[in-house]
Amino acid sequence: LAYGHNTGMIKENEKDSSCPKVNLLEYDYPGLEKFVKELGEPPFRAMQVWQWIWQRMARDFEQMSNISKVCRAELAERAVIVWPEIERIQKSSDGTTKFLLRLADGEHVETVIIPSEGRDGKTRISQCLSCQVGCAMGCAFCATGQMGLIRNMTMGEILGQVLVARDYLDDRRLDWPILRNLVFMGMGEPLANLDNVLPALQVLNHDKGLNFSPRRITVSTCGLKNGLERLGESGLAFLAVSLHAPDQDLRSEIMPIAAKWPLDKMLDALASYPLKTRERITFEYLLLGGINDSPRHAKKLAALMGKVKGKLNLIVYNSSPGSVFNAPSEEAVLAFEKILWNHNITAIRRKSKGADIAAACGQLRAKFSRQQ
Repeated sequence: LAYGHNTGMIKENEKDSSCPKVNLLEYDYPGLEKFVKELGEPPFRAMQVWQWIWQRMARDFEQMSNISKVCRAELAERAVIVWPEIERIQKSSDGTTKFLLRLADGEHVETVIIPSEGRDGKTRISQCLSCQVGCAMGCAFCATGQMGLIRNMTMGEILGQVLVARDYLDDRRLDWPILRNLVFMGMGEPLANLDNVLPALQVLNHDKGLNFSPRRITVSTCGLKNGLERLGESGLAFLAVSLHAPDQDLRSEIMPIAAKWPLDKMLDALASYPLKTRERITFEYLLLGGINDSPRHAKKLAALMGKVKGKLNLIVYNSSPGSVFNAPSEEAVLAFEKILWNHNITAIRRKSKGADIAAACGQLRAKFSRQQ
Protein backbone atom coordinates (compact mmCIF):
# COMPACT_ATOMS: atom_id res chain seq x y z
CA LEU A 1 0.00 0.00 0.00
CA ALA A 2 1.16 3.54 -0.70
CA TYR A 3 0.09 6.41 1.47
CA GLY A 4 -1.14 9.72 0.06
CA HIS A 5 0.82 12.13 2.30
CA ASN A 6 -1.40 13.72 4.97
CA THR A 7 -4.54 13.04 2.98
CA GLY A 8 -5.73 9.81 4.56
CA MET A 9 -5.87 8.23 1.11
CA ILE A 10 -4.43 4.79 0.42
CA LYS A 11 -3.64 3.60 -3.10
CA GLU A 12 -3.44 -0.11 -3.83
CA ASN A 13 -0.57 0.47 -6.24
CA GLU A 14 1.14 3.28 -8.05
CA LYS A 15 -0.39 2.30 -11.42
CA ASP A 16 -3.98 2.55 -10.23
CA SER A 17 -3.81 6.09 -8.85
CA SER A 18 -7.38 6.86 -9.98
CA CYS A 19 -8.92 4.61 -7.29
CA PRO A 20 -7.62 5.74 -3.94
CA LYS A 21 -8.96 4.12 -0.81
CA VAL A 22 -9.63 6.18 2.30
CA ASN A 23 -8.23 5.15 5.65
CA LEU A 24 -11.26 5.28 7.95
CA LEU A 25 -9.03 6.26 10.91
CA GLU A 26 -8.81 9.66 9.24
CA TYR A 27 -12.54 10.34 9.61
CA ASP A 28 -14.19 12.01 12.58
CA TYR A 29 -17.78 10.91 13.15
CA PRO A 30 -19.44 13.51 10.87
CA GLY A 31 -16.93 12.60 8.16
CA LEU A 32 -17.72 8.91 8.53
CA GLU A 33 -21.46 9.64 8.39
CA LYS A 34 -20.96 11.48 5.11
CA PHE A 35 -18.84 8.67 3.69
CA VAL A 36 -21.41 6.00 4.63
CA LYS A 37 -24.21 8.11 3.15
CA GLU A 38 -22.28 8.26 -0.13
CA LEU A 39 -22.32 4.45 -0.13
CA GLY A 40 -26.11 4.59 -0.06
CA GLU A 41 -26.31 3.16 3.46
CA PRO A 42 -28.72 4.29 6.21
CA PRO A 43 -27.42 6.71 8.88
CA PHE A 44 -27.22 4.08 11.65
CA ARG A 45 -24.60 2.22 9.61
CA ALA A 46 -22.03 4.91 10.43
CA MET A 47 -22.41 4.25 14.15
CA GLN A 48 -21.98 0.52 13.62
CA VAL A 49 -18.76 1.04 11.65
CA TRP A 50 -17.55 3.64 14.15
CA GLN A 51 -17.94 1.26 17.08
CA TRP A 52 -16.24 -1.57 15.21
CA ILE A 53 -13.25 0.69 14.52
CA TRP A 54 -12.83 2.36 17.90
CA GLN A 55 -14.41 0.03 20.46
CA ARG A 56 -13.88 -3.40 18.96
CA MET A 57 -10.69 -2.34 17.16
CA ALA A 58 -11.56 -4.10 13.91
CA ARG A 59 -8.95 -3.99 11.16
CA ASP A 60 -10.88 -6.04 8.60
CA PHE A 61 -14.39 -5.29 7.36
CA GLU A 62 -15.21 -9.02 7.44
CA GLN A 63 -15.10 -8.80 11.25
CA MET A 64 -18.13 -6.46 11.19
CA SER A 65 -20.68 -9.22 11.66
CA ASN A 66 -23.75 -7.00 12.14
CA ILE A 67 -23.20 -5.29 8.79
CA SER A 68 -24.54 -6.83 5.58
CA LYS A 69 -22.18 -8.66 3.24
CA VAL A 70 -23.03 -6.20 0.47
CA CYS A 71 -22.05 -3.24 2.63
CA ARG A 72 -18.86 -4.97 3.82
CA ALA A 73 -17.87 -5.59 0.21
CA GLU A 74 -18.53 -1.94 -0.68
CA LEU A 75 -16.47 -0.77 2.31
CA ALA A 76 -13.59 -3.04 1.30
CA GLU A 77 -13.69 -1.64 -2.23
CA ARG A 78 -13.65 1.99 -1.10
CA ALA A 79 -11.78 2.03 2.20
CA VAL A 80 -9.18 0.46 4.47
CA ILE A 81 -8.43 0.53 8.20
CA VAL A 82 -4.69 1.09 8.50
CA TRP A 83 -2.91 1.22 11.86
CA PRO A 84 0.72 2.18 12.37
CA GLU A 85 2.87 -0.95 12.21
CA ILE A 86 4.95 -2.03 15.20
CA GLU A 87 8.55 -2.25 14.07
CA ARG A 88 10.15 -2.75 17.45
CA ILE A 89 9.08 -3.12 21.08
CA GLN A 90 11.39 -2.40 24.01
CA LYS A 91 10.49 -3.10 27.61
CA SER A 92 12.09 -1.36 30.58
CA SER A 93 12.97 -2.96 33.89
CA ASP A 94 10.27 -0.76 35.47
CA GLY A 95 7.52 -2.06 33.17
CA THR A 96 7.53 0.87 30.73
CA THR A 97 7.13 -0.24 27.11
CA LYS A 98 8.28 1.72 24.07
CA PHE A 99 7.01 1.10 20.54
CA LEU A 100 8.81 2.13 17.38
CA LEU A 101 5.98 2.54 14.87
CA ARG A 102 6.25 2.60 11.12
CA LEU A 103 3.74 4.89 9.42
CA ALA A 104 2.25 4.13 6.02
CA ASP A 105 4.73 6.34 4.15
CA GLY A 106 7.74 4.73 5.84
CA GLU A 107 8.37 7.39 8.49
CA HIS A 108 8.73 6.36 12.12
CA VAL A 109 7.55 7.66 15.49
CA GLU A 110 7.75 6.39 19.05
CA THR A 111 5.02 6.01 21.65
CA VAL A 112 5.34 4.81 25.25
CA ILE A 113 3.01 3.10 27.71
CA ILE A 114 3.75 3.57 31.41
CA PRO A 115 2.23 1.42 34.18
CA SER A 116 1.25 2.58 37.65
CA GLU A 117 -0.76 1.14 40.51
CA GLY A 118 -3.86 2.91 41.79
CA ARG A 119 -4.96 3.11 45.41
CA ASP A 120 -7.33 0.23 44.77
CA GLY A 121 -4.42 -1.97 43.70
CA LYS A 122 -5.48 -2.07 40.05
CA THR A 123 -2.92 -1.43 37.34
CA ARG A 124 -3.45 1.67 35.25
CA ILE A 125 -1.60 2.58 32.10
CA SER A 126 -0.75 6.03 30.77
CA GLN A 127 0.31 6.50 27.17
CA CYS A 128 2.69 9.13 25.89
CA LEU A 129 1.59 10.10 22.37
CA SER A 130 3.52 11.66 19.53
CA CYS A 131 1.98 14.20 17.16
CA GLN A 132 4.80 14.96 14.71
CA VAL A 133 7.59 13.06 13.04
CA GLY A 134 10.44 14.95 14.66
CA CYS A 135 10.05 18.45 16.07
CA ALA A 136 10.89 21.97 14.92
CA MET A 137 11.33 23.50 18.38
CA GLY A 138 15.01 22.63 18.67
CA CYS A 139 15.13 22.55 22.48
CA ALA A 140 18.77 21.90 23.33
CA PHE A 141 18.07 19.18 25.91
CA CYS A 142 15.54 17.17 23.87
CA ALA A 143 16.52 14.25 21.63
CA THR A 144 13.43 14.71 19.45
CA GLY A 145 14.28 18.37 18.93
CA GLN A 146 17.63 17.40 17.48
CA MET A 147 15.87 15.47 14.68
CA GLY A 148 14.26 18.57 13.23
CA LEU A 149 10.73 18.43 11.84
CA ILE A 150 10.05 15.87 9.12
CA ARG A 151 6.26 16.26 8.95
CA ASN A 152 3.05 16.51 10.95
CA MET A 153 1.23 13.33 11.86
CA THR A 154 -2.33 12.97 10.60
CA MET A 155 -5.32 12.55 12.88
CA GLY A 156 -5.49 8.84 12.08
CA GLU A 157 -1.80 8.32 12.78
CA ILE A 158 -2.14 10.04 16.17
CA LEU A 159 -5.18 7.93 17.07
CA GLY A 160 -3.58 4.79 15.66
CA GLN A 161 -1.05 4.88 18.50
CA VAL A 162 -3.89 4.38 20.99
CA LEU A 163 -5.27 1.41 19.05
CA VAL A 164 -1.81 -0.18 18.92
CA ALA A 165 -1.39 0.22 22.69
CA ARG A 166 -4.87 -1.12 23.51
CA ASP A 167 -4.34 -4.11 21.23
CA TYR A 168 -0.96 -4.86 22.82
CA LEU A 169 -2.56 -4.70 26.27
CA ASP A 170 -5.56 -6.74 25.10
CA ASP A 171 -7.57 -3.82 26.48
CA ARG A 172 -11.11 -4.36 25.20
CA ARG A 173 -13.11 -3.48 28.30
CA LEU A 174 -15.35 -0.46 27.91
CA ASP A 175 -16.35 -0.20 31.56
CA TRP A 176 -12.86 -0.23 33.09
CA PRO A 177 -10.14 0.05 30.43
CA ILE A 178 -6.52 -0.60 31.39
CA LEU A 179 -5.33 2.38 29.34
CA ARG A 180 -6.60 5.26 31.46
CA ASN A 181 -4.61 8.40 30.69
CA LEU A 182 -3.18 9.98 27.55
CA VAL A 183 -0.45 12.59 27.49
CA PHE A 184 0.67 14.42 24.35
CA MET A 185 4.27 14.55 25.55
CA GLY A 186 5.95 12.39 22.92
CA MET A 187 7.55 13.52 19.68
CA GLY A 188 6.48 16.91 18.36
CA GLU A 189 4.79 20.12 19.48
CA PRO A 190 1.00 19.66 19.64
CA LEU A 191 0.14 23.35 19.15
CA ALA A 192 2.14 23.32 15.91
CA ASN A 193 -0.16 20.56 14.58
CA LEU A 194 -3.53 21.57 16.01
CA ASP A 195 -5.33 20.95 12.71
CA ASN A 196 -4.77 17.25 13.37
CA VAL A 197 -4.51 17.22 17.18
CA LEU A 198 -7.90 18.87 17.82
CA PRO A 199 -9.86 16.43 15.59
CA ALA A 200 -7.97 13.58 17.28
CA LEU A 201 -9.08 14.90 20.68
CA GLN A 202 -12.67 15.05 19.47
CA VAL A 203 -12.53 11.39 18.43
CA LEU A 204 -10.90 10.44 21.75
CA ASN A 205 -13.71 12.20 23.61
CA HIS A 206 -16.55 10.57 21.59
CA ASP A 207 -18.78 8.67 24.01
CA LYS A 208 -19.52 5.90 21.48
CA GLY A 209 -15.87 5.44 20.62
CA LEU A 210 -12.74 5.52 22.77
CA ASN A 211 -14.62 7.64 25.33
CA PHE A 212 -11.71 9.33 27.10
CA SER A 213 -12.74 12.10 29.47
CA PRO A 214 -10.95 15.42 28.85
CA ARG A 215 -9.74 15.08 32.45
CA ARG A 216 -7.73 12.04 31.41
CA ILE A 217 -5.99 13.74 28.48
CA THR A 218 -3.14 16.23 28.81
CA VAL A 219 -1.68 18.26 25.96
CA SER A 220 1.83 19.51 26.62
CA THR A 221 3.26 22.54 24.82
CA CYS A 222 6.53 24.41 25.09
CA GLY A 223 4.50 27.59 24.72
CA LEU A 224 3.29 28.67 21.29
CA LYS A 225 1.09 31.73 21.10
CA ASN A 226 -0.76 30.49 18.05
CA GLY A 227 -3.04 27.68 19.08
CA LEU A 228 -3.20 28.22 22.83
CA GLU A 229 -6.56 29.99 22.58
CA ARG A 230 -7.96 27.32 20.25
CA LEU A 231 -6.97 24.54 22.64
CA GLY A 232 -8.44 26.38 25.63
CA GLU A 233 -11.74 27.06 23.90
CA SER A 234 -12.07 23.40 22.86
CA GLY A 235 -12.14 22.13 26.45
CA LEU A 236 -10.97 18.75 25.12
CA ALA A 237 -7.89 18.28 27.30
CA PHE A 238 -5.90 19.61 30.23
CA LEU A 239 -2.93 21.87 29.53
CA ALA A 240 0.69 21.34 30.50
CA VAL A 241 3.39 23.90 29.73
CA SER A 242 7.08 23.05 29.41
CA LEU A 243 8.80 25.91 31.23
CA HIS A 244 12.34 24.68 31.98
CA ALA A 245 13.72 28.16 32.69
CA PRO A 246 12.67 30.88 35.15
CA ASP A 247 13.72 33.85 33.02
CA GLN A 248 13.68 34.92 29.40
CA ASP A 249 17.46 34.88 28.86
CA LEU A 250 17.95 31.29 29.93
CA ARG A 251 14.81 30.17 28.10
CA SER A 252 16.13 31.75 24.90
CA GLU A 253 19.35 29.82 25.33
CA ILE A 254 17.91 26.34 25.86
CA MET A 255 14.50 26.72 24.11
CA PRO A 256 15.24 29.10 21.21
CA ILE A 257 12.02 28.67 19.22
CA ALA A 258 9.59 28.63 22.13
CA ALA A 259 11.29 31.66 23.67
CA LYS A 260 10.32 33.81 20.69
CA TRP A 261 7.13 34.33 22.67
CA PRO A 262 8.45 36.34 25.65
CA LEU A 263 8.01 34.59 28.97
CA ASP A 264 6.09 37.45 30.58
CA LYS A 265 3.65 37.58 27.65
CA MET A 266 3.13 33.83 27.81
CA LEU A 267 2.36 33.98 31.53
CA ASP A 268 -0.11 36.81 30.94
CA ALA A 269 -1.92 34.64 28.40
CA LEU A 270 -1.89 31.64 30.73
CA ALA A 271 -3.34 33.73 33.58
CA SER A 272 -6.54 34.07 31.52
CA TYR A 273 -6.55 30.52 30.12
CA PRO A 274 -10.02 28.94 30.58
CA LEU A 275 -9.95 26.32 33.35
CA LYS A 276 -12.60 23.96 34.62
CA THR A 277 -13.55 23.68 38.29
CA ARG A 278 -10.54 22.59 40.39
CA GLU A 279 -8.40 22.51 37.26
CA ARG A 280 -4.90 23.99 37.26
CA ILE A 281 -2.29 24.37 34.55
CA THR A 282 0.58 21.93 34.95
CA PHE A 283 4.05 23.41 34.49
CA GLU A 284 6.96 21.12 33.72
CA TYR A 285 10.46 22.07 34.78
CA LEU A 286 13.37 19.90 33.66
CA LEU A 287 16.27 20.18 36.10
CA LEU A 288 19.59 20.43 34.23
CA GLY A 289 22.70 20.13 36.36
CA GLY A 290 24.52 23.47 36.63
CA ILE A 291 22.12 25.16 34.20
CA ASN A 292 18.78 25.85 35.87
CA ASP A 293 18.95 24.05 39.24
CA SER A 294 20.46 26.63 41.62
CA PRO A 295 18.71 28.28 44.61
CA ARG A 296 18.63 31.49 42.58
CA HIS A 297 16.70 29.74 39.81
CA ALA A 298 14.32 28.21 42.37
CA LYS A 299 13.47 31.62 43.83
CA LYS A 300 12.83 33.07 40.38
CA LEU A 301 10.65 30.10 39.52
CA ALA A 302 8.62 30.53 42.71
CA ALA A 303 7.95 34.14 41.78
CA LEU A 304 6.74 33.10 38.32
CA MET A 305 4.46 30.39 39.67
CA GLY A 306 2.74 32.92 41.91
CA LYS A 307 1.31 34.63 38.84
CA VAL A 308 -0.84 31.77 37.55
CA LYS A 309 -3.16 29.06 38.83
CA GLY A 310 -0.85 26.14 38.39
CA LYS A 311 1.12 23.26 39.81
CA LEU A 312 4.70 22.31 39.08
CA ASN A 313 6.19 19.00 38.00
CA LEU A 314 9.93 18.75 38.54
CA ILE A 315 11.70 16.34 36.21
CA VAL A 316 15.31 15.30 36.69
CA TYR A 317 17.13 15.30 33.35
CA ASN A 318 17.55 11.98 31.56
CA SER A 319 20.72 11.89 29.49
CA SER A 320 20.76 11.09 25.78
CA PRO A 321 23.72 10.00 23.61
CA GLY A 322 25.83 12.99 22.62
CA SER A 323 24.12 15.38 25.01
CA VAL A 324 26.15 18.10 26.72
CA PHE A 325 23.77 18.20 29.70
CA ASN A 326 23.91 16.29 32.98
CA ALA A 327 21.46 15.44 35.73
CA PRO A 328 21.71 17.56 38.89
CA SER A 329 22.91 16.05 42.16
CA GLU A 330 20.33 14.72 44.60
CA GLU A 331 21.37 17.46 47.04
CA ALA A 332 20.67 20.15 44.43
CA VAL A 333 17.24 18.67 43.68
CA LEU A 334 16.27 18.53 47.35
CA ALA A 335 17.42 22.11 47.92
CA PHE A 336 15.46 23.27 44.85
CA GLU A 337 12.32 21.52 46.08
CA LYS A 338 12.64 22.97 49.57
CA ILE A 339 12.80 26.55 48.29
CA LEU A 340 9.64 26.02 46.26
CA TRP A 341 7.81 24.46 49.19
CA ASN A 342 8.90 27.34 51.45
CA HIS A 343 7.23 29.70 48.95
CA ASN A 344 4.00 27.63 49.08
CA ILE A 345 4.42 26.34 45.54
CA THR A 346 2.82 22.97 44.78
CA ALA A 347 5.84 21.15 43.38
CA ILE A 348 6.04 17.39 42.81
CA ARG A 349 9.07 15.52 41.58
CA ARG A 350 7.83 13.37 38.73
CA LYS A 351 9.47 9.98 38.67
CA SER A 352 10.96 9.24 35.27
CA LYS A 353 10.35 5.78 33.90
CA GLY A 354 11.87 3.95 30.98
CA ALA A 355 15.27 5.68 31.00
CA ASP A 356 17.06 2.37 30.38
CA ILE A 357 15.32 2.06 26.99
CA ALA A 358 15.46 5.80 26.12
CA ALA A 359 11.73 6.15 26.76
CA ALA A 360 11.85 8.82 29.47
CA CYS A 361 11.05 12.52 29.09
CA GLY A 362 13.09 14.11 26.30
CA GLN A 363 14.60 10.85 25.05
CA LEU A 364 12.25 9.88 22.20
CA ARG A 365 13.91 10.03 18.84
CA ALA A 366 12.88 7.13 16.55
CA LYS A 367 16.55 7.13 15.63
CA PHE A 368 16.31 4.26 13.13
CA SER A 369 13.68 5.96 10.99
CA ARG A 370 16.09 7.49 8.51
CA GLN A 371 17.92 4.18 7.96
CA GLN A 372 15.00 1.89 7.13
